[in-house]
Amino acid sequence: MRKLIKIAAATAAFFATAPAFAGWEPTKPVEIVVAAGAGGASDQMARMMQAAIQKNNLLKQPVVVSLKGGASGAEALMYMKSSDGDPNKVLIAYSLIYMLPLSAKLPFDWRELSPVAVIALDQFVLWDNVNGPKTVKEFIEAAKASSSPFKLGGTGSKREDHVLTVFMEKKTGAKFSYLPYKSGGEAATQLVGGHTEANVNNPSENLEVWRAGQVRPLCVFDKERISYTTKVTETQSWNDIPTCKEQGLDVQYLMLRGMFLPGKVTQEQQEFYVDLFSKLVQTPEYKDYMEKQALKPIFLTGKDMLQFLEEDGSLNKQLMTEAGFVAK
Repeated sequence: MRKLIKIAAATAAFFATAPAFAGWEPTKPVEIVVAAGAGGASDQMARMMQAAIQKNNLLKQPVVVSLKGGASGAEALMYMKSSDGDPNKVLIAYSLIYMLPLSAKLPFDWRELSPVAVIALDQFVLWDNVNGPKTVKEFIEAAKASSSPFKLGGTGSKREDHVLTVFMEKKTGAKFSYLPYKSGGEAATQLVGGHTEANVNNPSENLEVWRAGQVRPLCVFDKERISYTTKVTETQSWNDIPTCKEQGLDVQYLMLRGMFLPGKVTQEQQEFYVDLFSKLVQTPEYKDYMEKQALKPIFLTGKDMLQFLEEDGSLNKQLMTEAGFVAK
């Protein structure tokens, strides 16, 4: 991962000084396809991208955001699969592209699409209600002592949040009851209301309720702390949140944020979008969003992206298999 991030930095530097792209460009509105419901991290990111592209005049055509979260995101994947050769649809993808085909036997393979760029990585945080345990150790002890499994909310079933919940059980011996919701926003609301004991939302999904003093971040599921040091609340920055490993819970997971075109587009069309997203990640709006939402910076295209996807796909398959989520 460190090697890939170094490659990403060099690639971003190259694109920052590259000449303006000339050649094919869209002649009708560009659709950013989101494999999730309204209010979640993918929806938020897509709308930020829409606004940044239009504000900075990166595209002559309008950009529209299309939410296709039906069937746990299968709607979006099959929509893209059925759009071969259409360069006006761009999927904002996450680890769902590996997980859903495994858990639901969905006839979809990310290799059927045309990779454009990996633009960020999502980190996950273990959150509890502000009235709950104050440390990971206290949280695990309370979960073990509970007469019934602690309820953990998350987005969807047999996906990132669910996998993290299962591996927390395996690492600690505590019992959790996973409750799937339509979005991270809904999972956050359920935690604030006391209907769940915790969630493993990524930072953006719990940001506002953290600022409001309603939830507490216990640890981040990464090998290193979130890099951003600006205060988010009156007393804490993202960087102040310890890693779960620091707290004795050795579980790590990072989630892909990548852009894909349908299959069978031309190389020229693919190159247009590589150029578009290389410019997008340099905009003030994008950089501001990355920090506010605590996303991990990365930018990969071409062979580097394909290598990342193959390795990341293998890791997700391994985790899904160990969790018992692969359909037979």
